[in-house]
Amino acid sequence: MRTRLLLVSIAVAASAVGVASAATHSSRSTVTVKSSTYGRILFDGRGFALYAFTRDPRGRSVCRGACATAWPPYLVKGRPRADAGVNSSQLGTTKRADGRLQVTYAGRPLYYYIGDRKPGQVLCQNVKAFGGNWIVLRANGRLVR
Repeated sequence: MRTRLLLVSIAVAASAVGVASAATHSSRSTVTVKSSTYGRILFDGRGFALYAFTRDPRGRSVCRGACATAWPPYLVKGRPRADAGVNSSQLGTTKRADGRLQVTYAGRPLYYYIGDRKPGQVLCQNVKAFGGNWIVLRANGRLVR
């Protein structure tokens, strides 16, 4: 079922490129903590869930191509801002292979899921794809398992 969800999501990615582009190039470079069905987890300033990829080594993204189409990186042009509940010392960036800056938390690059269409949705928690698991994070930087 999860694999089918992934394939459907990638298929609609072409029609959602505008949504993904707006999400990844958002001028709102804020990370915040909000309640969800998984407890209090990280979201961007617009309320979209942020995911970590377990295959990423500390501080570096290995998600490219089809992977980055399904899970667009959370990109910023400068230093991200920590909202209430977020530990600013754990917030940072990493340079992607194309030179763009991706937000990190506790050393983990952060991503969106293309299927999360509205603020507050968390539709791809603990899904295995592209050689790792996609997992939301708590404010202390721990993965929600």
